[in-house]
Amino acid sequence: MNELVIKLAELPSDLPQIYRIRYLVFQIEQGVDPSLEFDGKDESSQHLLAYWQENAVGTTRIRMLAPKTAKIERVAVLPEVRGLGIGKQMMVKAIEILKSAQVSEVQMNAQEQVRDFYQKLGFEPEGAVFEEAGIPHVKMRKLLR
Repeated sequence: MNELVIKLAELPSDLPQIYRIRYLVFQIEQGVDPSLEFDGKDESSQHLLAYWQENAVGTTRIRMLAPKTAKIERVAVLPEVRGLGIGKQMMVKAIEILKSAQVSEVQMNAQEQVRDFYQKLGFEPEGAVFEEAGIPHVKMRKLLR
C-alpha cells in the first residue's frame, strides 16, 4: 500500500498546511527571515502538498514567470520523513503538471547543498553560486520540450 499522496493544493483552504511546513523547514530549521519566505506570491501560484500516512509533510510552489516558463520554489519536506523520496515525487508531479500545461522551461534557485538532487532530475546549473536568504544557491534550469 502506497502511503504517499501528492495533490494539487486548494487555495486558500490548504494555505495553513503549506505555511506550517514552510515555517518549520525554512524559518525554524534554516533561519530564513519570514519576510523573505512569505513574499505575497502564494495566492497567485499553484502548490503541491505531499501527505505521508495522511499527514501533510511536504510542499512546493509552482509560479509562472511567462506563458511557457515556470519557476519551482519553496520545496520543503519535514525532517522526520526525509529520505523517503517525497521531495523527488513532488518534483516529478510538478514537472508532469507543467508538461501538461505546455510549459517548455522550468527554472529554480536551488540550495547549493541539494544541487545534485536536482541535477538527477534533469536540471542544469547556470552561473555562479549566490546567496539568497543567507544560504548558498545556484540557478538551475530544465527544458521540457
